[in-house]
Parts: sequence; structure tokens; C-alpha cells
Amino acid sequence: MTVNEATRVSTATWLDSALGSGVRVFDLGRPLYRGMPQSPNHPPYWHTLPRRHGDMVRADGGSAAADHISLGTHVGTHIDAFSHVSHNGLMLGGVSAADAQRGGTMSSLGAETIKPMFHRGVLLDVPRALGLEECEPGYEITPDDLSRTAESQGVEVRQGDVVLIRSGWGKNFDKGNEVYTGHDSGVPGVGEAGAYWLAGHGVHAAGADTIAFERLAPGAGHSLLPAHRVLLVETGIHIIETMDLEELASAGAHQFLFVLSPLKLVGATGSPVRPLAVVPEVTP
Repeated sequence: MTVNEATRVSTATWLDSALGSGVRVFDLGRPLYRGMPQSPNHPPYWHTLPRRHGDMVRADGGSAAADHISLGTHVGTHIDAFSHVSHNGLMLGGVSAADAQRGGTMSSLGAETIKPMFHRGVLLDVPRALGLEECEPGYEITPDDLSRTAESQGVEVRQGDVVLIRSGWGKNFDKGNEVYTGHDSGVPGVGEAGAYWLAGHGVHAAGADTIAFERLAPGAGHSLLPAHRVLLVETGIHIIETMDLEELASAGAHQFLFVLSPLKLVGATGSPVRPLAVVPEVTP
């Protein structure tokens, strides 16, 4: 048996074992549509049909429609590249932001450098652990909250995990831009201390159900984002924002296979994504 043949056999065996009892896939991405909630800092999502059925009809009666879309790379469910944030002029690893952005695109740390993710995922359902429906507007999720949540769920956050933090704020996505972005009310999330807690556990990436991942103070908007600095600039941990975590939380799925593949947008500071959580199907 050749190496390739052995690989095919072992892969088939692994797939049979992994999928034999079935799996359930949770879609953690938000739908993209015109007028969807988004940060005011980024170009909005736009979709149109420049070519419609009937504009050109083939001899056999066939026709086709085609689309044009445009959007900021930080609109909808998306991942931040390390080129997204700098501090005192420097990005991750001491890369000069001014040098990297010359020419109108990022020559370092762009979205094309983000590797596809196939990691153990952990959902920390913070409000449920605190006995709440959702965290209060502007509430800062503390390291103690994160530790308490992990303990109450019976999970351990390990090095290389992708940790998703549910604040419950995701329920507001369908209420429109003003409510979800929470400029006046504030938005719950981790702060600087929570970001260091995640970094201290050696996580590969972190995500949340909010517009900017971290806590936004009432009336402050995105004026200060210390968790972004800690994760993207200081410790090299990707951030995933605007996730839909409600179905996953309702199912009580706190550990899963996390799958994410960003678009290879060369020189971009982020990428739209459609992350998935895969768990074994539970049979009675």
C-alpha cells in the first residue's frame, strides 16, 4: 500500500468515525443585507443586480442574472486582521503602520495572512452563568465573570482554543442599527482586563455577539478600544465580531469544532466570514 493509499484509508476511517453518528452544524454568521446594523466607521453593505434575467436571452431561451456587492471588510460577521489596529504607530511585532499602508493597501499583516481555522471552540455564555437573560448595556465582562462562566459550564479554556463570548446583546441585531450599535446605551463586552485573561490562556482567536467585540461605554462609541490593542497589537489574537451565538447557546453547546476560513483579500484589514460550530448529534 502506498502512502497516498494509506492516507485515503485512514482519512475515510476517521470520517466514518467522526460522522457515523451525525453532527449538528451551527451557523454563527449574520445575513448580509442592505440596511443591516453596522459600525458607522465602515462603508455599508450594498447589493444590486446590474444584469437581470431578460437583459440578454440566449437562442435557446436561457437567461442569467448577476450581482454586484460592495461593503467594508468590517461589516457583518467578520474577522480582524492584525493590520486593523496600531498603537503609537506600530502594529503587531513592531511593524510600522505608516510604512505598511503606503500605496493604499497593507503590505504586512493583511487578511490574506489569516490562516483558516479548524480549532477547538469554547462558548462562554456569560449572562447565563450570572443568572441573567443578557448583560446590561455598557457592562464590562470581567476576568472573574469569564472564570466563573467556564467553571459553571464545566469547561476549561486551553491554549489554541477559539473562545466565543456571549453577552446576550446579539438578540438586538434584528432591532436595527441604533439599538445594536448602542452608541447612547453602551454595549457589554470584555475590557482590557478580560482581553489579558484571554491572552493569558493562550487562545488562538476570540469572538463575540457584539458590534466591536469589547465593552463600549455609554455615549462613547468606539472612542477607546483597549481590548483591540491587547489582542491585535500586543498578543497576536484575532478578533471575530457580530456573531450569532443564540442558537448555539440555546443548545447548551459549550465545546465544539470551530471552523472559519477568511477570504484571501490581499492587503485588507479584515474579511467577511461565515464561522461554523460543529458538534456531535446527540441521539436519545
